[in-house]
Amino acid sequence: MIQEHLGTPPRAVPAPAPHPAGAPATRRIDHARADCTADSRGGLAFAVRLFDETAADVPAHEAPESAAVLLRLRQQHGPDATVRLPLARAEAGETLHATLAGTALLREGRWDAHLDLGDEELLRLLPGMNDLRSLAAGAAFPAHAWLGVRIPYTTKHGNLSVRAWLRRPHAEAGALHLADGVMELHGTFHGVRLDTTAHLEARPRDAAAAPVRVPVRPGTEEHPGQATAPDDGPDGRHPVRGFTTELPLDALLSFGGVWDLWLRPAEDEEPVRVARILDDVLNKKRVFSYPAQQVTDGDGTAHPVRPYYTVNNNLSVEVG
Repeated sequence: MIQEHLGTPPRAVPAPAPHPAGAPATRRIDHARADCTADSRGGLAFAVRLFDETAADVPAHEAPESAAVLLRLRQQHGPDATVRLPLARAEAGETLHATLAGTALLREGRWDAHLDLGDEELLRLLPGMNDLRSLAAGAAFPAHAWLGVRIPYTTKHGNLSVRAWLRRPHAEAGALHLADGVMELHGTFHGVRLDTTAHLEARPRDAAAAPVRVPVRPGTEEHPGQATAPDDGPDGRHPVRGFTTELPLDALLSFGGVWDLWLRPAEDEEPVRVARILDDVLNKKRVFSYPAQQVTDGDGTAHPVRPYYTVNNNLSVEVG
């Protein structure tokens, strides 16, 4: 038996043929990871890498032609609560690419990112590397009828999501100084020009009371009295104008709790929520912390008053 086995010539086994583009995957795609790059016009690029159950790379050509990144607005439904971004194969490499254009309308909220492989169930995308340098440098947004900001981030469960803001017009908070019972705020207003009647409004969140109003001056420390960008200029940017205002904190002592800050660009215009969204910092509440100012009321009682950013990066003031 041994002699017979040794005397049998081995049978040649042909090497597996390479997989043609678009053919069904030879290995099951177990998970996928996406690197995200923000551009200076509000767009977001996804570079997706595929892996099998052993965490080994799965070649991009093994993904179906219909593969796409699917963004779903959390806890929302309707046709505008899902955005599908087709995945394309690069000429070289093992990465799939999808792009969310800066002109794409994305509702404000948190969008969960998935990999759609066609007939298979959706795979939750895992985060890779995020390149947000263009946001940190200050993006040059085109003159849409709205201003959109998108920041990819890792959820508490380790998945990839995108936080989106959609504002038009927009009041961007900048430098904030507290001294002698006064909050001095510098910022920029995007979308429409500020009128001479422009003013800041502080509104008590849990009380039906008239807002506290203070005037707004055009200009910032860097650009006093001037627009910080061309008003509908040839570069296609939003009209952007700097502003400065001072809010006396003792004017907020009539009600304890939270006062939300709004900027009204003109007496006959709707107010705009003051927020800080035009950078790469996802959660301002954890990053920007301001000490409380002790402000004395008419009875001589001291109250701690401090500005802070909400979970949505809007600017408010808390009165203790």
